[in-house]
Amino acid sequence: MTPRTMSREKAEASVREALRGFATEADIVTLDQDEPLRSTLELDSIDFLTFVERLSAAGSRIEESDYPRLSTIRSCVDFLTGSS
Repeated sequence: MTPRTMSREKAEASVREALRGFATEADIVTLDQDEPLRSTLELDSIDFLTFVERLSAAGSRIEESDYPRLSTIRSCVDFLTGSS
């Protein structure tokens, strides 16, 4: 995937928005950028795919080969901004 140019702030907001429904709003707001998303929020495979679909709507299509790069908020922001 070639990510669109996006500011880090917008990318982080998009990631946190994509996480809505998987945790309480308070948990999402306080979630540290380096906490592993799947284990911290107890996302199963279907939840993770839903998260990826929501995140794709904020940027461009995310390929399955890119999924390992979406492990934390920071890594998602890096991915969406092309920083990684």
